[in-house]
Amino acid sequence: FSGFFRRYVAFFKRIAIIGVGLIGGSMGLAFKRAGFSGRVVGVSRPETIEKALELSVIDEGWDYADLERALDGADLVILCTPIQRILELIEEVARFAAPGALITDVGSTKRHILARAEVHLREDLHFIGGHPMAGSEKAGVTAADPFLFQNAIYILIPTASVPAGPYDAFIELLRSVGAKVLELSVDVHDQVVAAISHLPQMIATSLVKMVGELNRENGYFLALAAGGFRDLTRIASSPFSPVWEDICGTNADQIRQMIDRYRAVLQDVHDRLDDSTLQDDFGFANRVRNSIPRDSKGFIHQLFELLVVCEDKPGVIADIATALGAEQINISDIEIMKVREGEGGTIRLGFDSETAAVGALEILTRIGYQA
Repeated sequence: FSGFFRRYVAFFKRIAIIGVGLIGGSMGLAFKRAGFSGRVVGVSRPETIEKALELSVIDEGWDYADLERALDGADLVILCTPIQRILELIEEVARFAAPGALITDVGSTKRHILARAEVHLREDLHFIGGHPMAGSEKAGVTAADPFLFQNAIYILIPTASVPAGPYDAFIELLRSVGAKVLELSVDVHDQVVAAISHLPQMIATSLVKMVGELNRENGYFLALAAGGFRDLTRIASSPFSPVWEDICGTNADQIRQMIDRYRAVLQDVHDRLDDSTLQDDFGFANRVRNSIPRDSKGFIHQLFELLVVCEDKPGVIADIATALGAEQINISDIEIMKVREGEGGTIRLGFDSETAAVGALEILTRIGYQA
């Protein structure tokens, strides 16, 4: 990474991360792992700062009440709080940030944030809208992962006033932690995420709501809900507040447009259920689904799946994981699909590549598993 260091070290000596949760904490660990030799400062609640210091996520920590002291001399400020809190903090950061500082955020919608920055930032400050398309089902600084951004798409939306030097240095800093930088306009960003992230969440939530209400009338609905229903609705477990409350509040117009578009498509399918042309829909969907890039993390990440039939006894999962680990095959996802007590069941394993899935199949078959 020596080439990266020469570019961004000249610009960034003190990085202030405001909001040291999963994303902010992962940034601190990732920067340190990549060799950033400057000072990483965290701003968060006192109990979070205490844990972040204990985990060596940051070098120095401050409460939100001490934001002015935390930003003293910071040449890169990263807002890693929920969207509404980012909107509140922009004006405060604008007052305290050092002249020439580069300010960015990680919010998953961008128009409101860019507009707020345009109004409140001083002329000697520079703003870049940012959105790392990476995350975890876990939250908080204890879930921070230095590898969270590896192969993840990191969207940037620069404002016209950002100088080339700091902007290029920030890109190289992101690349040094493994992120794949993609530049978009603010409107295109909010439209795209409405289609590939926000609409799927609304579909999953609504579908589970519908089936849950049917289940009140007849308890067989959820009892018979199998893999397809669970896979499609997995994201329905997402909490509304604060993430989805903020997303809906700042991207409602785009989400509504995507819902309307999806309703039209669904109505078309409704009208052709007994028509052979529905075969064309399945074929097109198969081709599109299979064309989703496999080498980067994002809102939709393709996995190659393997079903393993196994006995119901202690140590089975450890046995499988050990056998695959010995051959350097990584399990990206795992689900116990069904177990018949005392007899056995089926485990679903997900792998990042077809090569890994085929290799796992050969290994597990060789050691006696039906897969």
